[in-house]
Amino acid sequence: MEQYTIIKSFVMFMALVGGFSLFFLKVRHLYRLMLSVQGQTAFKLDRVRERVLVFFKDVLGQSNVRRKVAPGLAHTLIFFGFLAVQPHSLELMLKGICPAFDVAHLAPGLYGGYLFVADILAALVLVGFAYAIYRRVVVKPSYLTLGLDANLIILFTCVIIITFQLINAFQTLLPVEAGAFNYAGVFPISGRLVGLLGLDQLTSQKVFVGYEMAYWIHMATIIGFLIYIPGSKHLHLLAAAPNVFLKPLEREKAIVKTDIEDEDLETFGLGKTAELNWKNVLNLYACTECGRCEEQCPAANTDKPLSPKKLIHDFKLDLFANADAILTRQTEAVPPFLREDTPITGDVLWSCTTCRACEDICPVNIEHLDFIIESRKHQVLMEASFPPEIQETFTNLENQANPWGFAADTRANWAKDLDVPLMTDNPEADVLYFVGCSGSFDDRGKKIAQAMARVLQRAGVNFAILGPEESCNGDIARRAGNEYLAQMLIQQNVEVLNQYTPKTILTGCPHCFNTLKNEYPDFGASYPVVHYTQYLLDLHQQGRLKPNNRNLGALTYHDSCYLGRWNGIYQAPRDLLRTMNASGSLVEMQRTGEKGFCCGAGGGRMFMEETLGKRINIDRAEEAMQTSAATVASACPFCATMLMDGLMDKASDIVVKDIAEIVDEATA
Repeated sequence: MEQYTIIKSFVMFMALVGGFSLFFLKVRHLYRLMLSVQGQTAFKLDRVRERVLVFFKDVLGQSNVRRKVAPGLAHTLIFFGFLAVQPHSLELMLKGICPAFDVAHLAPGLYGGYLFVADILAALVLVGFAYAIYRRVVVKPSYLTLGLDANLIILFTCVIIITFQLINAFQTLLPVEAGAFNYAGVFPISGRLVGLLGLDQLTSQKVFVGYEMAYWIHMATIIGFLIYIPGSKHLHLLAAAPNVFLKPLEREKAIVKTDIEDEDLETFGLGKTAELNWKNVLNLYACTECGRCEEQCPAANTDKPLSPKKLIHDFKLDLFANADAILTRQTEAVPPFLREDTPITGDVLWSCTTCRACEDICPVNIEHLDFIIESRKHQVLMEASFPPEIQETFTNLENQANPWGFAADTRANWAKDLDVPLMTDNPEADVLYFVGCSGSFDDRGKKIAQAMARVLQRAGVNFAILGPEESCNGDIARRAGNEYLAQMLIQQNVEVLNQYTPKTILTGCPHCFNTLKNEYPDFGASYPVVHYTQYLLDLHQQGRLKPNNRNLGALTYHDSCYLGRWNGIYQAPRDLLRTMNASGSLVEMQRTGEKGFCCGAGGGRMFMEETLGKRINIDRAEEAMQTSAATVASACPFCATMLMDGLMDKASDIVVKDIAEIVDEATA
């Protein structure tokens, strides 16, 4: 026995040294690769308290994982159960090397309580995996990654848990030395295996052999799992937590600003994986391939070639394929990721509506849009490669500061009969109404802007507009990759805004709202910006907007992506609709709120043809029709146009109204 103990100690020591050495070398390789890419982004460890709260919510609390009830519960059971097993497994490792090692005597009660809980949680891991296997074998959702890698992970983990419980069961039967911790009665689940498997009928020698067999299988599997993780899809076990903790809080609602005046930059955007930054690489490492992003993506749901999950996976494969060149700084040898016979194509990049559904649902906070928008930026600025139909939009924005190409000096014509003052005439106005291009030039958008003006006048608001001084906010150009044009438009607006220093900026368009509020501060213009649904609700609560008790019938509300997911404004539009619709009902669509479905207009897609798969706006229109509502309410002029076109295509008699129009009607 003594000889065996010596051999066991030696073998265990060598196994741990070898296993952890291999693990360390693999992790070091990944770390060096992450730091060897050329892209630059600041490392900020600011707002630590907020980061800790995010970590507890998203990692330990599994908040996004649990948004899908059954799979979320299963994953939570596996996550906490696997964590609970590890301290005891580590203790067993150390006891294998040094049999005298003992932590139980430090706090026997606490130690016993931990083992009791860990034993229960370990059993629940198997429950979670039973459901996971059921999903893979029976349900087979299209977005779920199936394959050998995932199956091996399940096998590894199940063996670790089963052997853990067998070790616990045998521990209750091993002789207890004087003063040592007695494991009898500590394990509520594993303890039952003693009777179920008849272990109590074994001789002491067979109990010892059984314990040692379970021990060695357990340790070999843990060490094998440890070595396997860095090169598997479960690399996220190492990368997810730091990726969540280090997420860029300061631009959660904005996109990356490129310093286009930096003369040291040889390229703009992202053209090859060598140009990723360290945070992009951490994103790639953190991906769980759970498929939640793909399930929510409007492009993937309408048979477009874009899958956010596959995009991240393909970037990761390209990064690993070019790792040697990146590590040796031979980046000229790294090919563009957009090349022949590559899964990342132009159609993939340009299918994105920038709705942010992928980022919102991601359990590990991956910033998918960074990859897409930076890639678009490179294609536009460096390769002059983009859908031909958006060339006209770029030209119109450059020449007339609006995507339709109407003369800039006609921007205030929509208001000519409404006595709406310009900021030049009323520079001390309490509210600057930033109308936006749609409200200024699009026939449908003009009606919304006119309704808004009437409502503001009815409420006695001292407001003014910029008129010809206003330019496009830059959203379309930025998200379509034309950063140079976007910054030109932004600077034009910034100069005008800083001339007037408005007290409050009111927007009718969520794209204007998001850009002015969250991106303009990077360009030197920080002002209070409010979306009209919030502002009008506040006016109502002040008693300045009184509804006329008109029944507008059954309404359903379509969540704008840039109002909802980008800025978290879900309730104000609904509260406003309820106050304005005296006895009519508000019926929700199937996909609503945080799970709302895009109209298809974002990311510059409003001005591009949709030729691949099913049109997104038709998909959304069909969902609106299922509610049997008489009216679809929108809080975005782009959404209103897309929904109206989708419903016309389906020959539906459902009316589309902007909330401003509904408020105008309800307060007239």
